[in-house]
This record gives sequence, structure tokens and C-alpha cells, in this order.
Amino acid sequence: MNSKRIEVRTVDLTKKFELNRDETITAVRKMNLEAASGEVLGILGPNGAGKTTALRMVSTILNPTSGTAIVGGEDVKENPLKVRQSIGYLATEMGLYGRLTPRETLRFFARINGLDEDLIEPRMEEVFDILDMNEFGGRKVNNLSTGMKQKLSLARSIIHDPQILIFDEPTQGLDLMTSKTVTDYIEQFKREGKTIILSTHIMSVAEKLCDKIAILFEGEIKAFGEIHKLVERYNVEDLETLFFDVAGGDDN
Repeated sequence: MNSKRIEVRTVDLTKKFELNRDETITAVRKMNLEAASGEVLGILGPNGAGKTTALRMVSTILNPTSGTAIVGGEDVKENPLKVRQSIGYLATEMGLYGRLTPRETLRFFARINGLDEDLIEPRMEEVFDILDMNEFGGRKVNNLSTGMKQKLSLARSIIHDPQILIFDEPTQGLDLMTSKTVTDYIEQFKREGKTIILSTHIMSVAEKLCDKIAILFEGEIKAFGEIHKLVERYNVEDLETLFFDVAGGDDN
């Protein structure tokens, strides 16, 4: 039996936000999850459940209030720079520079992610071929379609060939064809042995891609495990029924 390396583990990961001097909200409460190499972990929840906050903590964009995450063997609080070098992060907001071309964008992100200068051009060509981006590589980002921009965002997150990929709602707002393209690439990354954590509220995406899921509701993990085992445990027919049963608050 092959044992897989645990690449991401959260330990009582918690984030609180102060609304004012007397009021604090807990966006994520004592989250404990793990994902191994070659696995896709899906974090499922409605809007406002805390999915994005959780992924931002794992990606070192937000500091945890308490608890921590170990990513690629490094603690996000103690060594955030090394964590950032080991991950690719795809956010819901694209944050692309409109006056740059895709080639200029990828060259920039390859450098800030520490890719050796002599490897940048070959790696860019590889990514352009993988994502079928050669046709629009020289256009300004402002002139790209939504699907093209999503491909560029994905390319930006993988340009340094990270072992760990973190995708926040990767198919949100995409048409069917572009959505399929993105999910196909996620499946390819899994076959390459990468660890992938993604958030979604779309059950079909989770069923297609994920080995394990965590159901997040009001900042708390209500269920975590392999999909088929959870379906059996809760004696339901499918993931959607499981989600509504668990998120409805019946789980202890």
C-alpha cells in the first residue's frame, strides 16, 4: 500500500475579525483538515461560510488569529515566504494588469516566484501549450475575454510549477466550455501528483473532482472525509443531500 505524503494540514485554524471595539465575528473556527499528494480536497459551503478566509490563511494572505497550517512542511506563521514559493493560488478576483500581455504577466510572476531566469522562457512556452494560450499571448489583458483571463489567472498560479495548488471557486462565472477546460486541467494536475485544495458551492464540480470534502457552514467544519464514506455514514443518496443534511445543523 502506497502511503501519500500529507502536504497540507490545518491545526485548529481560526480567524476572527473585529467589527468594532465591542464586536468580533469568527469567520473560521478551529478548522482541522489534511490533504495529501495526488489528492483533491474540496471545501464546500454557501457564500459567507468562510471558504475564502480559510484558503487565504492557508495561502499566507491572511494571518490566523489562532491555530496554524502546515503547507509543504512549513508553518504558515513561521515561514510564510517558503509556503508561498511552494503553492499556486487562484483567487476569485483575478487581479490582472490590464496593460500587460499574458506573456508579460507570466514573465513577471515567474520572477517574483523565484523561477531561475534561464528557465522562465521554456516554462512559459510549456504553460502556453498546456493551456492553449498561444493565440492570445501577445494581446493586452484588457482585450481578453473572461475565459481567456481565467486561463491566464490559472497560468499565473502554475508558472513556477508548485506542488500545492489552492483554487478559490475556480469555475465561478465561467461558461460551460471554459469551466470544463478548468476542471480538465485540475484533473491533469492531480494525475501529476499535485495536492489541490479548492472551494466551491457547486456540487457537480465537487463530485467530479474531489477525493475528499469538508462541509463548511458558518465557519465550522460539519463533516470531513472521502465522499463515498460520508454518503454511507449519513445514509444518503448523493453529495447534495449530504450537504443539506449536514449544513442544516443535524451533525454533532
